[in-house]
Amino acid sequence: MIAPVVGTVALDAGAPVAPALTRLVAAAEVTGPPPPNDDIPLYAKRRKIYPQSVSGTFRRIKWAAVIVTLGIYYLLPFVRWDRGPNAPSQAVLLDFPNSRFYFFFIEIWPQEVYYLTGLLILASMLLFLMNALAGRGWCGYLCPQTVWTDLYFAIERWVEGDRRENMQRDGKRWTLQTYARNGIKHFLWLMVAWWTGGVWVLYFADAPTLVKELTFGTAPFIAYVWIGILTFTTYTLDGFMREQVCVYMCPWPRIQAALTDEYALNVTYRYDRGEPRIAVAKAKELRAQGLPAGDCTNCKQCVRVCPTGVDIREGSDVGCIQCGLCIDACNAMMRKLGRAPGLIAYDTDVNIKRRLEGKPAFVKIMRLRTVLYAAIIAIAGGIMIFTLATRDSEGISVMHDRNPMFVRLSDGSVRNAYTVRIVNKQLKKREFALGFNGPPAALISLIGVPPRADGEPWIDVGPDQTREVRVLVTDYGLPPPPKSEVVFRLTDIATGQQAIAHDHFFAP
Repeated sequence: MIAPVVGTVALDAGAPVAPALTRLVAAAEVTGPPPPNDDIPLYAKRRKIYPQSVSGTFRRIKWAAVIVTLGIYYLLPFVRWDRGPNAPSQAVLLDFPNSRFYFFFIEIWPQEVYYLTGLLILASMLLFLMNALAGRGWCGYLCPQTVWTDLYFAIERWVEGDRRENMQRDGKRWTLQTYARNGIKHFLWLMVAWWTGGVWVLYFADAPTLVKELTFGTAPFIAYVWIGILTFTTYTLDGFMREQVCVYMCPWPRIQAALTDEYALNVTYRYDRGEPRIAVAKAKELRAQGLPAGDCTNCKQCVRVCPTGVDIREGSDVGCIQCGLCIDACNAMMRKLGRAPGLIAYDTDVNIKRRLEGKPAFVKIMRLRTVLYAAIIAIAGGIMIFTLATRDSEGISVMHDRNPMFVRLSDGSVRNAYTVRIVNKQLKKREFALGFNGPPAALISLIGVPPRADGEPWIDVGPDQTREVRVLVTDYGLPPPPKSEVVFRLTDIATGQQAIAHDHFFAP
């Protein structure tokens, strides 16, 4: 007995039928629910993919992305930036021993870690905006997994040949020449992975110095450990796991699927034009008789060039990284057949529906979500730029002694002790005066800091350094309240720039 079908689907004999709709109609003819199958594995065994090389617009864009991104990654540690005699000259440096992050003219201190929060917000919003405009553009062109996998594919094709040669080699018994080619390929893969790991550690120390130390075996042991870890991960992820990283390990495809909408431009098979799929000769006969025939010839070139093995004609797939190589392959086939390109293209679900209804297609970039993402990016970026441009070059923080909170001296006065940290963010030595506002009869004294000739305590702080000073505040007046506010004021002697910090004075 045929299972009941909810609703009715009316098909026009002259209209293209979507692959998903065809499967829906076929599924409706199944007699009853399928029996349970306890033998279905939870993990699908990997099917090796042999992506075929292709040329075209999107392949050139991907090559440009590979060259630019890898060029920046490999060369940036060697770029110099003159910050003066008292600062490192590496343009981008994560100086963990001195707790600094340098990015060209920007220097980030540990207490300014909120800039990292701002960068994370900007990065996430840029990903969301990119997804709203052009789907998984990050995955297809800029993701490190994609970039290094493209490089590994290029090495593999250069050494072992293209798709056909690789499939024929794996289908036959290996010869000495096969083993030699395979060995060369893996050697080059390891060299790329090794250099990738080696460059990473150069971002954490002066690059030319560390390269010399690595060459002569005098570098810190931790540098060799991290080079080994990153060499292994790069070699494994890009040489062997490849598309499995995108399909199984990366969470972004699932997040992206929840964020996209019908107006987002995605790599799309235009089934309104391609269906029904039919051979070239048969299509000519049907069209001569006035019958429908789609432009898709079922050549499967789009599948052969896909680095993740996805058939874009079957609709959206979590494995599709939106790289556009299937567009290049399909356009090349369409040109050979004398047909218009664009059977596969960046398109929207809305446009396919509109063309089926005889309406013109359009691209809607300005939408609520794109405006919202752009606004958040502008606000977060503006706040970061403003705070960077107006941040102080000096700072002060105060920590009150906790045990004891106060001391009663033999003369009846009350003393509180503080640790004052002074920050000098300029690349020159500076002198500061430390002022104090608190109980009227309180006096301030600095441990280990002799007063100058005028009696004022002046504190020297080296270039791009901090200095901690022990400060004692003693109140000789009437019994003070149990808790009163005090203010420490730091003043640059040369420029008059000030920074203040608030704390409390405690008494019995």
